[in-house]
Amino acid sequence: MKPGGQRHLARECMPSRAVLVAPGQLEFQAGEPPPPAAGELIVGVEVALTCGTDLKTFRRGHPKIALPSPLGHEFTGRVLAAGEGAPFRVGAPVVVAPSAPCGACPSCARGDESLCDRIDGSTMAWGAFADWIRVPAPIARRNAFLRPAALAPAVAALLEPLSCVVNGVDRLDLHRVEAAVILGAGPIGLMFAALLARRGVPRVAVVGRHALRLETALRLGAHAAIDLGAHGDDAVRAMRSAFPHGPCVVIECVGRPDAWTAAMAGVRKGGEVLLYGGCAAGTMVPLDARRMHYDGLTLKGAFHFSPSDVRRALDLLTSGLDLAPLITGSLPLARLEDAFAAMASGACIKLAILPGDAG
Repeated sequence: MKPGGQRHLARECMPSRAVLVAPGQLEFQAGEPPPPAAGELIVGVEVALTCGTDLKTFRRGHPKIALPSPLGHEFTGRVLAAGEGAPFRVGAPVVVAPSAPCGACPSCARGDESLCDRIDGSTMAWGAFADWIRVPAPIARRNAFLRPAALAPAVAALLEPLSCVVNGVDRLDLHRVEAAVILGAGPIGLMFAALLARRGVPRVAVVGRHALRLETALRLGAHAAIDLGAHGDDAVRAMRSAFPHGPCVVIECVGRPDAWTAAMAGVRKGGEVLLYGGCAAGTMVPLDARRMHYDGLTLKGAFHFSPSDVRRALDLLTSGLDLAPLITGSLPLARLEDAFAAMASGACIKLAILPGDAG
């Protein structure tokens, strides 16, 4: 179909999208989507999910995203228009991971596609808290898929964060792991628990806050959910309450220096630490050099995903990995700020944002 292909869905009113004009300041702006360029898709958003990155961006902006900017990047929907050569027809239900590697930068050239040097707000499918979103051609080609009919749209929209977790789990040496602890009971930490349980780790524990999140950890396969507050906010003591000699693996999913330090302090001798939660640029974390050396620890970082991770994440969603408990409610697009407030309070895990829903 040529650029500017026909629309699939009729709109009763002008489409709109949430735009962050300054930290903490949202505007809902009306406007029709542009005609798609060659290879691009314009997708009518059916469901967009809240994410911790969106909350942080709403509060303080983002170093890779110039303001004003639309928000939201976990979504699914139907193709409204398709540029010439695009891989999907108008009307097709699609699920999209919102970035794709360039294939040409030094990171891509050495096979580290998850670390592509050219992924930023200008190259991503960014702005899913809206009636429509533009999907650039490289993403449409490599990281967009037909949504399986049996997959609920809200669950399908988990594709991007699950892809990140698939990438992180692959960084771990699991063949001798008997016990793993995840620090942080947010959506990413809970997905790590679900995937480690599915991979056959005998004992998986989640350390975090909020009863809803800890209960969800157990529903997703964790054998223990440990309330950090019950241990004086001491993450090492919380870990050792379940594993006196320390777990084989600690996965840090909080993104604070104290959590990084606790992860390194709490793992057992010969253990492995995956530092997944991102700290602010310039953050320095002290390292216990004696413990690192004499206890033979392994420290690793993980970030983002590659196209192969996305394909495997979709396979997991369609083959029985039940992540529906992560989605604890829904709100119409007009109440996006209420959704951010609920996230900040811990009253929810993920919320489904529904464009066009007046309820």
